[in-house]
Amino acid sequence: MNLAWDDALWAAAALSVDPSGLRGVWLRAPHGPVRDEWLAQLARLHPALRRVPGHADSERLLGGLDLGATLHAGRAVYQPGVLTQPRPTLLLLPMAERLPDDTAAILGQVLDQGQVSAGRNQMAQDTYIGLVALDESLEDEPPLAGVLQERLGLWLDLRHMGRAGGEDNDTRLLLDTLPSMDLPALRAHALQLDIQDAVLKAVCQTAETLGVNSLRACLATVRLAKVLAALRGSDQVQDEDLGRAARLVLTPRATRAPAPPEQQAAPPEPEPQNDAPPDEPPPGDPPEQPPADPPSDPPAFDPQEMAEVMLEAALASLPADVLAQLAAHKTTAPAGRGQGRSGQRKPSFLRGTPMPPRPGNPRQGARLHVLATLNAAVPRQKLRRLPSQSRAKLAIRTEDFHVHRYAEHSPTCLIFAIDASGSAALHRLAEAKGAVELLLTQSYARRDQVCVIGFRGTHAEVLLPPTKSLVRAKRSLSGLPGGGGTPLARAIEQSLQVALAEKRLGHSPSLVMLSDGRPNVTLQGQGGRAQALEDALTLARVWRSHQLPAIWLDTSARPEPQAQQLAQAMGAHYVPLPMANSNRMAQAVQAVQSGNAPPAPTVPTPRVAWQPSPAPAQTPVWRNPGA
Repeated sequence: MNLAWDDALWAAAALSVDPSGLRGVWLRAPHGPVRDEWLAQLARLHPALRRVPGHADSERLLGGLDLGATLHAGRAVYQPGVLTQPRPTLLLLPMAERLPDDTAAILGQVLDQGQVSAGRNQMAQDTYIGLVALDESLEDEPPLAGVLQERLGLWLDLRHMGRAGGEDNDTRLLLDTLPSMDLPALRAHALQLDIQDAVLKAVCQTAETLGVNSLRACLATVRLAKVLAALRGSDQVQDEDLGRAARLVLTPRATRAPAPPEQQAAPPEPEPQNDAPPDEPPPGDPPEQPPADPPSDPPAFDPQEMAEVMLEAALASLPADVLAQLAAHKTTAPAGRGQGRSGQRKPSFLRGTPMPPRPGNPRQGARLHVLATLNAAVPRQKLRRLPSQSRAKLAIRTEDFHVHRYAEHSPTCLIFAIDASGSAALHRLAEAKGAVELLLTQSYARRDQVCVIGFRGTHAEVLLPPTKSLVRAKRSLSGLPGGGGTPLARAIEQSLQVALAEKRLGHSPSLVMLSDGRPNVTLQGQGGRAQALEDALTLARVWRSHQLPAIWLDTSARPEPQAQQLAQAMGAHYVPLPMANSNRMAQAVQAVQSGNAPPAPTVPTPRVAWQPSPAPAQTPVWRNPGA
């Protein structure tokens, strides 16, 4: 029997009975025959399955004013939203991993409250919905939003299932007879089942053992166990129901492997008997026996034994490799949501991602949102209409005006500071050039600006000012020679000048430093390792005081302590790459930009007063090879 597929079918049956109580399922599966078969079984068991597009706005989800019917009838006519379902209904969310954050927040709030409010003037209406979130994300892509992961009771992962099939005979019988059953009666019977305190304690102990810290998971486990018992036609929740509920709710949420059972402590050695203890009664008087307590009935359930049974059932569906990773604490947190852009999000009235309209005056570049303005004006027409004007035109006031809003990502400028000194040229200059070319290609695909700074000898040069030209960037790299000293302080200063200039233009600059972190040229262009390190640390603290992001790729043959010290002073992500090629360097920068790397230390640093130092004589500070 295929245990995973059998549990998936029982999950579909439970969702068809109690969608709003279980709140839905997070289904991780790519498009294929396994997922199609499961969805076909769910649609057969629950014909009221409805599809919700991911681009639906808040008015389509929550409901609002029907403008056409309102203008035709001369009174406010409201239309219900997709989330307003008076009967238990399952809503299908395709490509749920790409849901906008505001849509995910709306869905999470409706699942928590069980009510939908269309607006300020409308009363909240009860709704009974459950979500089927289809997550098609890959291993290296951001999954479903955490606000929905937490609230969906069932988690199913069908990504590694070869084919559907292999269910038990009882499961086939249930799937054949469930469409003809009375689902409201089954749901009412499930809610009437009694759960003893020992069962609740066992569920909480199992969740704590697996590292599940959410009380929503425990409540979903109990609710699912009741529904499974009702599907079996039982009047009591059995170990079979609790085990299957644990596999569908607790096992996918496990964050650690259960600890091995503690060795039983050895029984204490008996104390030696003294010949004449002081409190021993005289030999002639018999010792007084305490009155025996009446025997009490043993508890029907032992919480410890039941927790062990549930834990054993939960671990039965965990693969061996996953269990080993949990035991070694090597699980990685899901990647943060987003598209990998490092530009900051700022409001705009002209371009960008559309956002809900807000009240405002259509001036200074803002455009009037006609539908939102009419929606705000229609409910107030009775107050504005005079008795003699029974069929007057629509009265619109200034307070009804709404304007368009957009969210625009500020342009990103990626500054590459490449160490072309003698030590870097000896080890990894060619690999660093290859990594920068790969990153330049990806930046060009995102239409980001790039800037290339090379430093060697006694100065640092801007080989390529911020531009979007990929050809010019590669040409500037090809002509970068190697050899000479390491003026690291001058490189940080030059990078800071470019970053501050881009920031004043409204751009989001970030620095990628490729160096071994061994400066030997001071800020004045003289030799001396101690003073050169002190100057580099000072400029690194200045960079950190401006709260600018940075990545430090250590290109030395082995991790360099000075490079770690400089990266910490700069507040940069330190990535040692002792055995790496250009592909690994580019992947390290991608991991930091996408949020999969550990955050840089955030120690408060006071702003340091800094003035640009004069450039050495006969040294070009800003050179454009394409000019």
